[in-house]
Amino acid sequence: MTKLKQRLLAILAAVALIFGIGAYVAFSASAATVTATGQITGYQGLCLDDRSASTADANPIQVYTCNGTTAQQWSVESDGTLQVLGKCLDVTGAGTANGTLVQLYTCNGTGAQQWQPQSNGELVNSNSGKCLDDTGYGGSGTQAQIWACADTSNQQWTLPTSSGGGTGNGNAPNFGSNVYIFNTSMSTSTIQSDINNVWNQQQSNQFGTQRYEFMFEPGTYNVSVPVGFYTEVVGLGQNPSQTVITGGGIYTNAAWSNGNATTNFWRDVENITSDPSSGSTEWAVSQADPMRRVQIDGNMVLDDDTSGNTSSNWSSGGFISDSVVTGQVNSGTQQQYMFRNDQFGSYTGSNWNMVFVGSTGVPGTSFPSPPDTNVGTTPTVDEKPYVYIDSSGNWDVFVPSTRTNSQGTSWSNGNTPGTSLPISDFYIATPSDTASTINAALASGKDLLFTPGVYQINGTINVNNPDTVVLGLGLATLVSNGGNTILSTADVNGIRIAGLLFDAGTTNSSTLVQIGPSGSSASHATDPTVLSDVFARIGGATVGKATQTLVVNSNNVIGDDLWLWRADHGNNGTVGWTTNTAANGLVVNGTNVTMYGLAVEHYQAVQVQWNGNGGSDYFYQSEMPYDPPNQSSWMDGSSDGYPSINVASSVSSFKGYGLGVYCYFSTNSSVQSANAITAPNTSGVQFNDMVTVSLGGTGTIDHVINGVGGTANSSSTVQYLTSYN
Repeated sequence: MTKLKQRLLAILAAVALIFGIGAYVAFSASAATVTATGQITGYQGLCLDDRSASTADANPIQVYTCNGTTAQQWSVESDGTLQVLGKCLDVTGAGTANGTLVQLYTCNGTGAQQWQPQSNGELVNSNSGKCLDDTGYGGSGTQAQIWACADTSNQQWTLPTSSGGGTGNGNAPNFGSNVYIFNTSMSTSTIQSDINNVWNQQQSNQFGTQRYEFMFEPGTYNVSVPVGFYTEVVGLGQNPSQTVITGGGIYTNAAWSNGNATTNFWRDVENITSDPSSGSTEWAVSQADPMRRVQIDGNMVLDDDTSGNTSSNWSSGGFISDSVVTGQVNSGTQQQYMFRNDQFGSYTGSNWNMVFVGSTGVPGTSFPSPPDTNVGTTPTVDEKPYVYIDSSGNWDVFVPSTRTNSQGTSWSNGNTPGTSLPISDFYIATPSDTASTINAALASGKDLLFTPGVYQINGTINVNNPDTVVLGLGLATLVSNGGNTILSTADVNGIRIAGLLFDAGTTNSSTLVQIGPSGSSASHATDPTVLSDVFARIGGATVGKATQTLVVNSNNVIGDDLWLWRADHGNNGTVGWTTNTAANGLVVNGTNVTMYGLAVEHYQAVQVQWNGNGGSDYFYQSEMPYDPPNQSSWMDGSSDGYPSINVASSVSSFKGYGLGVYCYFSTNSSVQSANAITAPNTSGVQFNDMVTVSLGGTGTIDHVINGVGGTANSSSTVQYLTSYN
């Protein structure tokens, strides 16, 4: 397996070119030149520090809270030394044994002062062949040592990458070896090699445990960036125009599946411009594949048009928001899609359910022929938080402000309005963290950033402080280990949860994620909680069980691209009617809850139970469970089957736009559902543009809503209904 990398961005480039990464060579100190200056960060974002800023020989070198003082301003020298206050990082007594401490010492050109950066973030001492090590994962004030290299987080360091000029100035935390940070001073071949290595592993790795993040510092890169499973590609500018990918651009295809993109899940592209030399971008995806804050120069096609398969190159759903396509968007075989606050040159194509909200250059409402739904403005939304490097070279997380009645992108007139948070505000979680360590950080007032990986959560993560940001990189995946709720919030303002995949564990969770405690009643209209790119999975990767997946008790919550999935396929032994059990995908109890791009699939009872007043949903995509063994196993009281959505009889106001419900009863094709949707028959509850489909004519949906609408079955597979109430 290719070793995971966090590139050190042109540090010691001359050394690498001449000797190759990992060559342990002593160099003449007289030939040294400074290649970069700034902080060296390690485990949990602590800085390598010259204790008390002393210049005395043998002064301890420790890890310490980053503070920007001269004791933490290291120069990376071309001779392989790391220097602070004019002296070198040195292994005490030129020792080679595990546990030998490091110190400050007069530079002398020996191997004890030579440090070779590795592609996974390690710093190897030339004399000993061992790694710079944060002793025992110690806290602030712990003296560093050398230890046998083990590719562990306490041996991974981020060096400064430049002496200034708008790139990162060295205050980046250690995001771990799964995060690649690219800079324009790196060779194109090195960047392309890293990208290709990840793509070759992730192209078809649908249920694997590997997670990756590509971060491109501002600049232009002549590379090709194919995006595979569990891979996130982001630019690190304030807006997408500052980071540009030319060459082959950014794309994904379904060649691994003979052009069929219906299972191209779990990947992400954000805050970047793709300007491919071909003039066309292929983005062949289905659920859980957001594209946000992206500019595509030229045309874009949303299915696989390169594999050569023209008979079953299907694609099934996607989400693009806050993005620009200068040319034409062609939906191709896409069955349904959600576009929010986008700006297109033009648009063509349709199938069953295409929804446009707050977008320009898109079709008007013409449902069902073609089945396009257009809502002119987006009522209220907060764009997803993102990591970036500011004009001073500082690493921050930007939190966009709430937008109301908006059209087009948040950055069309310059930088997105909002608030910038320093990266030091965030607890940087790794898969070795427990619920206890994470909760301690949250309780102390920290925001939370999950580095790429799979986390076994042995408790509940409690987000109790208002305006807390919880952000995942590289499709970070949180697994319930013991039947607990993975994440729960208090009934407070402005929590942002983004970029996370929640996985049910083998012990049943009554609720997987809960937003607000039961009985929540406060208004959060001016500062809502927002869920952006939040995905959940019951089965597929492992056996999973959860009675209810996402329960929203707080008011005014916004969901922006959610896919809640009881798996219909997966690793061997992880899927079956009595194996990955789950009753409900989404339960909404709060008032004035808004969903954009909601997909909920294969649950065994009502998939979405909406109990709160004032709710609205813009785009809905759902497949009923594939695997009821017979009709008697899947009954809603005396009614055949369950509706996909049930709006409670107590609800007096609700609006839905562009809703598609499909069936494919593969285990027993005689199974049927009486209604795709059930809801109160009152003027305040309104549904617009609905479609039901019997996929391949396998199974029956008798009616679209409340006994109204035609029957979707083998005789007539697609049924449309333009409005109800």
